[in-house]
Amino acid sequence: MELRHLRYFKVLAETLNFTRAAELLHIAQPPLSRQISQLEEQLGTLLVERERPLRLTEAGRFFYEQTCTVLRQLEHIEANTRRIGQGQQQWLGIGFAPSTLYDQLPELIRELRRDGELQLGLKEMTTVQQVDALKSGHIDIGFGRIRIDDPAIVQQVLCETPLVAVLPAGHPLSGSVLTLEQLASEPFVLYPATPRPSYADHILALFAHHGLSITVCQWSNELQTALGLVAAGLGVTMAPAAVRLQHRPDITYATLADADAVSPIILSRRKGDVSPLLQRCLQFMEHLGKPGV
Repeated sequence: MELRHLRYFKVLAETLNFTRAAELLHIAQPPLSRQISQLEEQLGTLLVERERPLRLTEAGRFFYEQTCTVLRQLEHIEANTRRIGQGQQQWLGIGFAPSTLYDQLPELIRELRRDGELQLGLKEMTTVQQVDALKSGHIDIGFGRIRIDDPAIVQQVLCETPLVAVLPAGHPLSGSVLTLEQLASEPFVLYPATPRPSYADHILALFAHHGLSITVCQWSNELQTALGLVAAGLGVTMAPAAVRLQHRPDITYATLADADAVSPIILSRRKGDVSPLLQRCLQFMEHLGKPGV
């Protein structure tokens, strides 16, 4: 399926007349008819009932609505790309691990969105994926949770956020200040399962540093899924303290007594990138990190 198929079908759907549609598209009627037939063959269904008057099938009506949406999005992309290319607008790609949305990242996003000449591209991805995206130019800055040793990437720890234990509501350890040793005896829901290394490896290393190991009874790929599995009673998990903002009646949170039970928020960027927009982000994050700010 090619872009011209969508454009041809849109005009035909709006005119319901092959002759008129061909005139508007500045092509002859037979080629237009062939293009629509090719589109129907690719989709494996009729889009147009070829009778008098011409009418769309139910599948044709659905395809028309979706085609309009796609073409509007393409027009938007085209216009913004042109403005960025002509220097009338800027684009900044931000990669982020989901849990960082509970900390400083939302403030940066709000600050950048105040700039009407800036387009933001927000992409949810692990730290490992961020490194690849930075090197390929798909993003300009990343916010993750693990340290990566890569000569092409510069990482900066913005802060160390305390971790909390997440337990099912009514769990015997609820309401207590827990140690890692107490928590290690519980079955664990750990995330993300892939790709690795990840935040999961940070948790495993934290227990290993204390000479402890945990039994992972269930893996998940997202924090929200892990919380749901904990609520279902499959096990416990650990998450950055800001997860307490999730006010759920089916889970409870416990403070950890171990001082090193923390998780860093790490900013990643390309080595040698001195673009003004990136410097603006770095300065704002430095401002956020100052006491009293």
